[in-house]
Amino acid sequence: MSACGGGASPGGSPETPGDRTSAERIVAGAASSGGGRATTGPSSPLTPGQPDTAPTPSTPASSALTPAAASHFLAQATFGPTAASIAALATSSKAAWIADQFRKPLTSHRNTVQSVAAQLPPGILSENQVYESFWRQATIGDDQLRQRVTFALSQIFVISVADLNLVSRPAGVASYYDALAQNAFGNFRNLLQAVALHPMMGMYLSHMRNQKESGVRVPDENFAREVMQLMSIGLYELNADGTPKLQNGRPVETYTHDDVAGMAKVFTGWSWAGPDTSLNRFKGNTVDPNRDWTPMQNYPAYHSTSAKSFLGTTIPAGGTGEADVKIALDTLFQHPNVGPFIGRQLIQRLVSSNPSPAYVSRVAAAFANNGSGVRGDMQAVIRAVLLDPEAADTGSAKKLREPVLRLANWLRAFNAKSASGRFQIHVTDDPLYTLAQSPLRAPSVFNFFRPSYTPPNSSLSAQGLVAPEMQITGEPSVTGYLNFIQYVIPSGSGSALDIKPDYSAELALSTQPTQLVDRLNLLLLNGGMSTTLRNQIITAVSAINVPPPSAAFPNRVDDARRNRVYLAIFLAMASPEYLAQR
Repeated sequence: MSACGGGASPGGSPETPGDRTSAERIVAGAASSGGGRATTGPSSPLTPGQPDTAPTPSTPASSALTPAAASHFLAQATFGPTAASIAALATSSKAAWIADQFRKPLTSHRNTVQSVAAQLPPGILSENQVYESFWRQATIGDDQLRQRVTFALSQIFVISVADLNLVSRPAGVASYYDALAQNAFGNFRNLLQAVALHPMMGMYLSHMRNQKESGVRVPDENFAREVMQLMSIGLYELNADGTPKLQNGRPVETYTHDDVAGMAKVFTGWSWAGPDTSLNRFKGNTVDPNRDWTPMQNYPAYHSTSAKSFLGTTIPAGGTGEADVKIALDTLFQHPNVGPFIGRQLIQRLVSSNPSPAYVSRVAAAFANNGSGVRGDMQAVIRAVLLDPEAADTGSAKKLREPVLRLANWLRAFNAKSASGRFQIHVTDDPLYTLAQSPLRAPSVFNFFRPSYTPPNSSLSAQGLVAPEMQITGEPSVTGYLNFIQYVIPSGSGSALDIKPDYSAELALSTQPTQLVDRLNLLLLNGGMSTTLRNQIITAVSAINVPPPSAAFPNRVDDARRNRVYLAIFLAMASPEYLAQR
């Protein structure tokens, strides 16, 4: 696994003689079956006051992509390539695909959760419906780029249904995820405010009902600390390329406890939204039916009006809650750390665990100025992340595929369908039997894994490289994953096996092992399968004998063909070459 932290190198892995032909055959088949580009939807709906006005600069036309290059890009920008999406992209360009995705409308997770709730008996709605909506959108959603970026943002701006305060509020949690999605293609400043004032974040990081200082009581500092440490500027001052600034050979801290204390006073007096600012509403005893998804409002009686100093800024005494928050978030937004700090994490989530300083610098530059003088344009940042030459390089492994993405990849690659239409995959945390990861269920505000995690006493740590996803990887989770996919591949997934794959295209190739493996190479390994692995899987598949038809044993032929497909998929998804994404 040391390869998953390797730096980029020029060129790509060699293509075997059969690879290109099989890839072209897959693309041609998908195109002839109607797998072209989806029609462009209307502009994405946004919450009032948060317009998605960032311009989309024109990009020069690019040359046509090979199927392997298209698959490689889609593994970064979506929840996984399909034969149809590879075919569509191979006749277009990355830049055009991204521009098309920016125009696709948002599908609301809260609306999905609430529509399911209307069909369930009273009291049955739970966190399971949040997971169902996630997996439904990840598998069949048309706005793949938005959903993929939203999942990345959910690992930076973390809330978790593992928290007992949130687990009973599935519509609120879904609306928080929607808030990330609504702002994923907007401006980072609006994203920061949507996060800070969302009631689910207020509950999770305890600045909801936070009260001004009085006597020995001081404001809760939890959110004030984490909004700086995890969501905007980080612990240490950074150069534009993401490397730490040094003073006497040591990193320079971005903030002190005094800064946290000053910021904490900003986030006082915020609580549930509603038509009044009474004590009962502040405490939550008077309930507005929409409060779980309406931004928090300020209650002047509980907001600190003293002067507030942080990060070199002082808010004079006597300010309102709304004015104070604006100054605080503006200060964070303008901090020079934000571009490299957030940019590097987006690269890590989408492309590479160890981007070069030059890569980070290019993304940070796009954050600082989108080309039209706009700071924080998320569309410019996303383009910079996905269109960078380092992102296109396939010469070495860049990151470990996190478990959620592996399952989503399988669902999409084989056109999985849900009998109920709900995609009833629920908690998948158990490392022994499932994935060791569930979306929106991180164990803490520090996500499932830290961006700077490196396995101790490893070749990665010796090289100064990181592999965040390795923090949830160990002998139990490796064994659990293999057992999980060994069951899911032939049987399906979800509650009562609600979700079934469609292996019709693979079964049609079951008597042609070379073509079958080449298809899986494109769908699962993005064209990067080594000749050694390819030959090993072909040999293993060929060893399963397909007998001649027999009236006495009519099922033997079909069973053997299915077993060939199951084995080929299992060996591909179990291979280190698949797990370590290029």
